[in-house]
Amino acid sequence: MRQIDRRPFVFALVLYLLAWFLGFPIRAQSAPQNDVECTLILDAASGETLYRQGVCDQRFSPASTFKVPLSLIGYDAGILIDEHTPAWDYKPEFNAVKRDQKTVDPTIWEKDSVLWFSREITRRLGSERFAGYVSKFDYGNTDVSGNTGKNDSLTRSWVNSSLKISPVEQVNFLRRLLDRNLPVSDKAYAMTEAILPTFQTGGWTVQGKTGSTRLRNDADKVRDDRSLGWFVGWAQKDGRKIVFASLAVDAKRSDTPKGLKTRAMFLKDLPNLIKQD
Repeated sequence: MRQIDRRPFVFALVLYLLAWFLGFPIRAQSAPQNDVECTLILDAASGETLYRQGVCDQRFSPASTFKVPLSLIGYDAGILIDEHTPAWDYKPEFNAVKRDQKTVDPTIWEKDSVLWFSREITRRLGSERFAGYVSKFDYGNTDVSGNTGKNDSLTRSWVNSSLKISPVEQVNFLRRLLDRNLPVSDKAYAMTEAILPTFQTGGWTVQGKTGSTRLRNDADKVRDDRSLGWFVGWAQKDGRKIVFASLAVDAKRSDTPKGLKTRAMFLKDLPNLIKQD
């Protein structure tokens, strides 16, 4: 009888056990294992790259930066009316964190980054219209299908799920927004600009949105040791306008929302990153 050489199987088992013991990934992870950073600034009018540092072409969940396109969608669809209308009351079934258990209008929604308000907009849109807007916007990978088998397109697709976007795609989308080159009404542009939070730094007037989340692995479980933070938007000074995307992914746990840290760092650095002629 022909003998089976078991040495390759034993060798493979040893490698597997060694990888497990040392903590190496046995299969590819959907989220990066190392720190990732990007700061990308473009001239809003010409598209010229004014500053670029780090890995800027890798896609991640947009998290709460998705409130920028969702604002355009909400106003264009007639779900949102003005800066303070509608004002929706909190309901226990929203299952929100304590700070979000309050009446919320569009301005508060953007300022406090209230997830349940976003979900109420998408619920009123419905899956077909929601997916249609994201596709027409050509936003990131345009995939709002959500998590496989969970039927959560309208509640989770932009938070650690199917929808992903890179810093390069973020700034290109923002340029199209400022150029009014998206398929939405003039009111949608005006209202979105009106409710986006505003900051001042070194003579720059900055409008932008943060995004914070913790990355998931292939088993769709939250990894508490890796935090993602975004800050995206536009800024102007002395008649010059820029668009920007700042991204940070830490391979360690952050006890505060990473988006807030990313915003603080960008606002601190901006005056030195862009020198006026």
